[in-house]
Amino acid sequence: MVALIDSHGTTHLRAHRFGGQKASSPLAGDATALRQPAPAGVRPASNLPTMPSPTTAEDPRERDLLEAARGGDEGAFQRLVEARRGELHAHCYRMLGSVQDAEDALQDAMLRAWRGLPRFEGRSSLRSWLYTIATNSCLDAIGRRPKRVLPVDYAPAADPHDGPGDPVVEPVWVEPYPDETLGVEDGYAAPEARFEQREAVELAFIAALQHLPPNQRAALIMREVLGFSAREVAEAMDTTTASINSALQRARKTVAERLPDQSQQATLRTLGDDRVRELVDGYVDAWQREDIETVVSMLAEDASFSMPPLASWYGGSRRLLAEFMQVGPLSGEWRWRPVRVRASGQETLAFYEWDSESERYLPFALNVLSFRGEEISDVTCFVCRSIESPDREAYARWPDEPVDPARRRAYFGRFGLPDELPA
Repeated sequence: MVALIDSHGTTHLRAHRFGGQKASSPLAGDATALRQPAPAGVRPASNLPTMPSPTTAEDPRERDLLEAARGGDEGAFQRLVEARRGELHAHCYRMLGSVQDAEDALQDAMLRAWRGLPRFEGRSSLRSWLYTIATNSCLDAIGRRPKRVLPVDYAPAADPHDGPGDPVVEPVWVEPYPDETLGVEDGYAAPEARFEQREAVELAFIAALQHLPPNQRAALIMREVLGFSAREVAEAMDTTTASINSALQRARKTVAERLPDQSQQATLRTLGDDRVRELVDGYVDAWQREDIETVVSMLAEDASFSMPPLASWYGGSRRLLAEFMQVGPLSGEWRWRPVRVRASGQETLAFYEWDSESERYLPFALNVLSFRGEEISDVTCFVCRSIESPDREAYARWPDEPVDPARRRAYFGRFGLPDELPA
């Protein structure tokens, strides 16, 4: 559900082998269901729910479906994988940083699974076998496209008085994830996991993953997010347990250096629903009153404000952010109406902008908020307006550009948001 917000407040509705050798088959690695106990102190005790272990035995109905599918019953295969489609999609997104790329990789993985099903011998759980296939599909996809990043990792902060610069046309940006629409579960995927499932779709986490070499990325996700044992991961990736443990050590160090001290899930729980609502409503109220001083006071001193597909972003001090807002979104030239949603496990505002020609509010950007305590540390605005103009000045007045249909579907449609709002 979404919440429509006006100036009076908020109405809440709401395998590759290590060393560069490719595995013999994308279906290789029918992982043996062996597990290792989690090291003491891996993560703090939590009351969050845990999904069934990846090695949980299939129930009799699942075995019947599996036998029928192996006999060529496509309907049985669809029913067999449907319950796992959401978690497999999230896995592909973590690997690739893009919802569309994840959909393509998952479709490829399902085709590989269907074709390889007669060779599935049941030496591992069906779930771990499907994850092996999906991981290999993602590893193949990574080799065919550029790394996904956020603007803060792409270029230095821009001067607000220099204009926004040119957009990057190539698909290089991490995309927001519709975790509620696609049914990402709360809690941990398994007792051995170190990251919550929603925590593992937060923008900072996804961006940190993209800095890892592909095999390290796969190993960390399978071990730390999905809770597979190091031995299971090694068998899935056709390598040794020692190689996996070595890769995990390097991956953990890289990710830890790039993640904030506290995840958004932990921050939002600490604040509590009522306080989060107060903060978001206050931010929206100040924005709609064009009260730049109050808006900036709610930001951290080192907050960032980015707008992919533009490479330029703003931050470094509240003064610079205030200057950006004065010449940009809060200059008084545009009328905004936000809708409160969730994206990537985070508080998010979908901003609509008044279009005088149609006399409707049209989609402009999905603004994903990151909190550090009670302050907003990052605002990542996924803009869905056209980037076809060769004139740089067009992006200084970006709300005047037409809506881009593909980006509207990606940043609004996937989140169940309407194509327009009435006056």
